[in-house]
Amino acid sequence: MTPPHAAPLRAVTRVPSAFFRDMVTSLRNAVVAVTTDGRLAVMNDEAYRALGIKPQPDDIGNGYDEVLRSRPDVIRLLHDAFELSTLPNRAEMRIKATGKVIGYTLCQITDQRGRISGAALLFKDLTRVEQIEERERLRDRLAALGEMAAAIAHEVKNPLAGIEVLAGLLKRRIPDVPDAQGLLNDIIHEAKMANAIVIEVLEFVRPIRLQRESVTLPRVINEALYMAESLVTRGEVVVSTRLPNALPEIDGDAQQLRQLFTNLITNAFEALGGNGSIAITATHRPGDPDPVAGDGAPVGLGSIEIQIIDDGPGVSSEIRDRIFSPFFTTKPRGSGLGLAIVRKIVDAHDGRIDLRVGTHGGTQFRILLPVEALGEDFGSPEAA
Repeated sequence: MTPPHAAPLRAVTRVPSAFFRDMVTSLRNAVVAVTTDGRLAVMNDEAYRALGIKPQPDDIGNGYDEVLRSRPDVIRLLHDAFELSTLPNRAEMRIKATGKVIGYTLCQITDQRGRISGAALLFKDLTRVEQIEERERLRDRLAALGEMAAAIAHEVKNPLAGIEVLAGLLKRRIPDVPDAQGLLNDIIHEAKMANAIVIEVLEFVRPIRLQRESVTLPRVINEALYMAESLVTRGEVVVSTRLPNALPEIDGDAQQLRQLFTNLITNAFEALGGNGSIAITATHRPGDPDPVAGDGAPVGLGSIEIQIIDDGPGVSSEIRDRIFSPFFTTKPRGSGLGLAIVRKIVDAHDGRIDLRVGTHGGTQFRILLPVEALGEDFGSPEAA
């Protein structure tokens, strides 16, 4: 029975063509339709965006080979629609010109007599999905690598400790042999360095368990500066700080944050080689305006932005993208884990870190740490 408030179906005799045009335009999937004589009949905004093509006023009705000339792989798909007997459904393809991945369905358009009048390509940009899947695969690989590295590190740590102890005992037994004393000192020094690398590997692969408390960042950064000076020779490097005491406290792990800033300041000292300057600043950035309320009121408590800037040689563009990768280093004897651990600590605090290089050299690390309370995800061994 037809509801009393609804018009009988037989009363609807015609749907305006504008409705179908608006429907295609409003679709969240991309649509490209062409006619058998090679003209572009439909191409909605989502298709232009996904293909990275700027729309032109005369595209519709023009030859689709001309409109899509910069995307030859898409042209080939549309050609196939008129030549293949079995058309692909829910297939995927990477567009060479943009590197984007699309999931698509190709179909023929037929009239009421069953004659082919055109073809339609319906697709969706799957690049983000591909990136997420690749990240998941990378996490799995890193988790396996972490377990293997932890097992190897545990096995290597004990022999290294034994070498160091035995070399120390032997050194005390032959105090009157200068040559042997020098060799034993070298053995002890090398064993200590190898042990330090093993400890770094273990520290990197272990999941972070934050001991949360209210942290005053200016105090933590000043303590990190003191620790960095005890690890690396400062020389003539001038350090200036602007760390207001009025900054809000953050909910974090003071020890982990101290290590984060110690690693960054140590790197700056090493890059300067005893001459130059380092500027360390911290500022409070309020939360973004609430788009729902519309009254300009900030959401949350914002974040603390910390910048560590040196005027050293900077980082070349060739290695900039790899600077936070584990086991990547430009130092002759570095482990390549210092900055990887820095990023891991930042991620565990739900923060962000990026690296910038000045126009006249120098390096700028910028860290954003949220003032809001942290979530329950305390990091994982694969976070890098």
